[in-house]
Amino acid sequence: MFTRTLHIYERGSGRQYKSAFTLVEMLVTMAVGLMVGAAVVMLYFCVSRSFLTLDNYADMCQASQIALDKMSKDIRQSKQVTAYTTNSISFLDVHGNMLQYTYDSTAKTLTRILGTKNTVYLTNCDSLQFWVYQNIPVPGSFACYTPSTLADARVIQITWKCSRPIMGLKTTTETMESAQIAMRNH
Repeated sequence: MFTRTLHIYERGSGRQYKSAFTLVEMLVTMAVGLMVGAAVVMLYFCVSRSFLTLDNYADMCQASQIALDKMSKDIRQSKQVTAYTTNSISFLDVHGNMLQYTYDSTAKTLTRILGTKNTVYLTNCDSLQFWVYQNIPVPGSFACYTPSTLADARVIQITWKCSRPIMGLKTTTETMESAQIAMRNH
């Protein structure tokens, strides 16, 4: 590429001069600078979105694991299932108290109710379902039989899906969990 230096002479000082860019060189330099700046801004937004996505996944996985650990402890120690629907299940705990887990689809929360104390275990929960089974496995599979009465229910399956928007957009990060928990005290 051919470049040319423009010489600007000062008046009255003889042949001294100053160098400067031409208008075309200045416009080309500004255009290249704007393109580099735009690329840097786009890269920044892509990287920050990726970090937010990873942070959401880690946070949701941690919340799901903590909720599952607490529920597993409670359910394993329960004596019997007293009521069951796909979005709510009640137990008689080891101390004879009523323990209930309820999913609220409008608030998107899973709540543990023990006596008068309510504890939210999951938030941003898009769907959650409970199933009850006997502790007798179907031959040749990992599935268990459906109980004829709630007194026969010894295995509780819980499946849920949680999600969060990223930067206010509906594109979400989501995590899905499923577990079968066997009751030990009966």
